[in-house]
Amino acid sequence: MSGTEHELSVTCHIAASRAICWTVWTDMKDAWFCPRPWRAEVIEQDLRPGGRSAVQMFGPDGEETGPMEGVFLEVVPHALVVTTDAYAAGWVPQTPFMTAIWRFEEEGAGTRFTATARHWDAETRARHEEMGFHPGWDQMMAQFKALCETCAARA
Repeated sequence: MSGTEHELSVTCHIAASRAICWTVWTDMKDAWFCPRPWRAEVIEQDLRPGGRSAVQMFGPDGEETGPMEGVFLEVVPHALVVTTDAYAAGWVPQTPFMTAIWRFEEEGAGTRFTATARHWDAETRARHEEMGFHPGWDQMMAQFKALCETCAARA
């Protein structure tokens, strides 16, 4: 089993360097991480294996999620970030939903950005689809791309 049969993924080409895309991913998550009119607030982002990843989302009518709590499994600056919600900080087990894989690859004069949600089983994958993976992650991707390209134009 490769693990990919339970994946959902979005990808796009961004007319910006991997360095700019990395900076937008790490430093500007509140501006792109969830579909507008929702907004995200980074609670903690300890970018190292075992470091805490915690983000809370707020809706336009006062709705709140989470926080979405997990840990970083792998961090390769400008190239790859892997997080999971199977653990909270300190390797405390919690009910898992997915592992997120964020890839930044050079492509032409820009960057191929791919965001993948890998689920433990077909039922969880289907639930994520029903929750609105598409268009939610599609809109997140479009917001990320636009912000990266705006930052590149200013550089």
